Amino acid sequence: MSATPIALPASRVPDSATAPPLRWGVLGTGWAASHFVDSLHGNSGQRVVAVGSRSGAKAVAFARPFGIHRAYGSYEAVVSDPHVDVVYIATPHNHHVENGLLALDAGKHVLIEKPISLSSEGLEMLLAVATTRGLLVQEAFWTFFLPKYDVIRQLVADGALGEIRSVVADHGEWFADDHRIQDPALAGGALNDLGAYPIALATWVLGRPTDARASATWSARGVPADVALLMRHGAGGASTLTTTIRSTTPCRAAIVGTEATVLVDGAFFMPGRFSVEDAATTRRLRYDEPSLRHDALHFQAAEVARRITTGELCSPSWSHDDSREFLAGLESAVAALPAPDPLSVESLVRTYGQ
Repeated sequence: MSATPIALPASRVPDSATAPPLRWGVLGTGWAASHFVDSLHGNSGQRVVAVGSRSGAKAVAFARPFGIHRAYGSYEAVVSDPHVDVVYIATPHNHHVENGLLALDAGKHVLIEKPISLSSEGLEMLLAVATTRGLLVQEAFWTFFLPKYDVIRQLVADGALGEIRSVVADHGEWFADDHRIQDPALAGGALNDLGAYPIALATWVLGRPTDARASATWSARGVPADVALLMRHGAGGASTLTTTIRSTTPCRAAIVGTEATVLVDGAFFMPGRFSVEDAATTRRLRYDEPSLRHDALHFQAAEVARRITTGELCSPSWSHDDSREFLAGLESAVAALPAPDPLSVESLVRTYGQ
């Protein structure tokens, strides 16, 4: 008999406007930081009061359109500002741990963009310092704070899908050759930015990998540009995941159980639609929500504000253990990558003139 519900559960994510208002500092002035500030100011009571960059001019230029009055030419000035309650870190991946420790040492709670670290060791270092100081440290995996993922969370937890056997997901976008994601010095490549989403979905549902196989092609600048992953997981299932920075793909996902399957429309990691299809019948349930795209970043900030106010050190929506499982998946994927073929890279250089 199918375990599939006759109706979908309601999302339990509260209105972000009801979260206790905190004062935020932001490290970094790139694309992610801009969308984060815009989302907070437009949808919640959270306010960004300070921003920092390695360049004072960049900080001022970033701050002006948002009405942020404290623009600093250093990260140290932001974390030392007594008007800042919590720091959002949107610097390049390979600076997350360093910048997170800077904020924690200054006594500030931190929300750190994914991946929170490029290694499990970096994550554990952050958690050890945060625990000692009684501060919250949270990975900013905004997808899992969205209302639709709370509905999926309930379906998985309640056994509505039966035994989950597999996760299938892809994430691909086209990026120009001079984009940051193409730069190996900034931990670029398909895995850390785009592949993080399929890997996180797979580990969230199936647990950390016990085995990983990968195929990849490399860019002329030496980053993995196209990656296909096949993973076996501790919970007994398998995942098939693809990511690329060479083309825009459907970005869909499926969570496949013995009783039912969740099919998530593209882009699966953003607000939007999904359906639940019964494995034995034609019954189909449909979930829909406004496609807010990155305007939905406020959900994670509001949740962090709630947890800080109640003295908690992390949110159950994306727990420290979730971060651990995800990083184990990311590390497994990196370890499984084949070495770049020097002849292939040389050929790309000749073809594209890089």
